Amino acid sequence: MALQLVFMGTPDFAVPSLSALFDAGHDVARVYTRPPRPAGRGKQARPTPVHESATRLGIAVRTPETLRAEEERGHLASLGLDAIVVVAYGLVLPKPVLDIPRLGCLNVHASLLPRWRGAAPIQRALMAGDTESGVSIMSMDEGVDTGPVYLQRRIPISADETAGSLYDRLARSGAELMVESLIGLRDGTLEPTAQFEEDATYAPRIQRSEEEIDWRRSATEIDRRIRALAPTPGAWFHHAGERLKVFACTKTNELSGAPGEVLDDRLTVACGDGALRLDRIQREGRRATDTRAFLRGRPLPTGTLLG
Repeated sequence: MALQLVFMGTPDFAVPSLSALFDAGHDVARVYTRPPRPAGRGKQARPTPVHESATRLGIAVRTPETLRAEEERGHLASLGLDAIVVVAYGLVLPKPVLDIPRLGCLNVHASLLPRWRGAAPIQRALMAGDTESGVSIMSMDEGVDTGPVYLQRRIPISADETAGSLYDRLARSGAELMVESLIGLRDGTLEPTAQFEEDATYAPRIQRSEEEIDWRRSATEIDRRIRALAPTPGAWFHHAGERLKVFACTKTNELSGAPGEVLDDRLTVACGDGALRLDRIQREGRRATDTRAFLRGRPLPTGTLLG
């Protein structure tokens, strides 16, 4: 039996969930997403990835700046909803909205709650050196990722995992798990489990100051940061007035030197403990390249100290 749903989401992370709900035969009455924003060189207003996906699927889209307006609450209440599904929407759902659907509001969160509540769970997991991540299907309440959890799926984090690769895997897993959760809720076979507050950790947004590489840190810490910020926004360092972004690296203990010192012609750089070979770099205003191509256009000889 199909459920009457509203889907709320914005980035490409949410697109697999919308597609999965549609393919499962549920009646997605409306899609809510953030309004189009200027993007690209021409700064033309561009619909969100969820907006574009909904248009392809023939689903009506609404783009309010807030859900606190009486008009939006009235519209949602008129739809006779079984559930609202939320995936990286970007707007707070006030309590009057949370109370509208018969089965409540469900959220796909990219962590094993209560670990990494907040805006940047994928990046924080990688920075912390977690060996596993996962997705949680949560019943939303007025707190920040504090609601009881219906289902979780664990996903191992590989040694070379980046935020981009983990993001894609969690997006697909979250979509599958949301469909499974809705079946259980529809059939009355699924009950939520309260989160243990004492186990909660938080994942605040990445600050610009965290993007800069500090070569005094260990190679392990810097490697985690580079992978956590790849492919966007990218970890970077300054040299000769230019900001250089690093998207991939390899740890090594074969060479040593002062933190930030270039140790060989393969662009191995000394860290506070250990060293990193920088494998993929991007100059300002250019595309990212492998080290060999980068060094042809921007030599960094052995002994150079990087900022």
